[in-house]
Amino acid sequence: MNTTDNMGPLTRLIMNDAAGRKLLLVLVVLAVVVPFCNLVFEPGSFFHISTYTMTLLGKYLCYALLAIAVDLIWGYCGILSLGHGAFFALGGYAMGMYLMRQIGDRGVYGNAELPDFMVFLNWQELPWYWYGFDQFWFAMLMVLLAPGILAFVFGFLAFRSRVTGVYLSIITQAMTYALLLAFFRNDMGFGGNNGLTDFKDILGYSLQADGTRAVLFIASVLAVILGYLISRFIVTSKLGRVLVAIRDAESRARFLGYRVEYYKLFVFVVSSMLAGVAGALYVPQVGIINPGEFAPINSIEIIIWVAVGGRGTIYGAVIGAVLVNYAKTYFTGAFAELWLFMLGGLFVLSTLWLPKGVVGLWAQLKEKRAIKNSGNGADSNTAVSGGDAS
Repeated sequence: MNTTDNMGPLTRLIMNDAAGRKLLLVLVVLAVVVPFCNLVFEPGSFFHISTYTMTLLGKYLCYALLAIAVDLIWGYCGILSLGHGAFFALGGYAMGMYLMRQIGDRGVYGNAELPDFMVFLNWQELPWYWYGFDQFWFAMLMVLLAPGILAFVFGFLAFRSRVTGVYLSIITQAMTYALLLAFFRNDMGFGGNNGLTDFKDILGYSLQADGTRAVLFIASVLAVILGYLISRFIVTSKLGRVLVAIRDAESRARFLGYRVEYYKLFVFVVSSMLAGVAGALYVPQVGIINPGEFAPINSIEIIIWVAVGGRGTIYGAVIGAVLVNYAKTYFTGAFAELWLFMLGGLFVLSTLWLPKGVVGLWAQLKEKRAIKNSGNGADSNTAVSGGDAS
């Protein structure tokens, strides 16, 4: 009897995923070591990790969760979305609205009810869609529902109409661009081009405190772990096998009787919610959310993260997001004017020579080494056999 038969579903999920186990181990170590070194060791110590570095790593983890969301639909269902930045931004705005409501009368104009930008624009009362955002639970609910409902409506109309391929990619890009233009308007009530900023605290704790930053970092790690496990559970289940069949041959899957649009809609909504959670964790760590997050170029960058890391692996998306954003942090400081050319070149490189991404390259090198070793072994056996015959 197989030993995995006695294991629970979560244990079996982890035990059957060697690369995932290593990734989860690294994430757990980060969740312990980084806040510990930040809070325990003094700034002058060799072991001290600055709050800036911890916040930067937390931002990378938010991007990693966003990359997982995209890899779930692109790598396993073939849905190339160029609008996932919109779901990320909606989750961020939901969190930003909660943080704005927590400022109260500590704003520049001292209005306990209206955010500063509304007072500046002569708004007389709080818009109805801001109601409830003074409660944390309501804001967290909107972090999931806002991107989820948009994805459901958009996906239902698109998938029912059998829009696929490049046409679907174009309309997802049009969706996020339309939201970009809408959120830039001051009369929308979301801060216009300045967005939402000047946050003070979350759940009563100052956002500038090292302890709060450490908790946000740990929350980001846990979100990535949870997002990874949810995605792995989906793709390793019977549902996941249907998704792969849809990716590889949608017409055949439809011919076999599967309601393809329902499967695609489900995974699209789940992916949008993961992106929303990533945006919600991103905002309190960065300190601002504005319409620039809706920019189509941001959604295109997410595709590059996944392609560089390794499409259809999930853990490769995490690696790609961290690697590309670390490179962006370094090169935008050292060679700011060259970064976009580097990013484009990286995408071309990964498309032409690294079709399976960084993780695929490692697997290819191991395979070539194994073939070479087996070839050397066969040559040795042949030489020995020839010697015996003589």
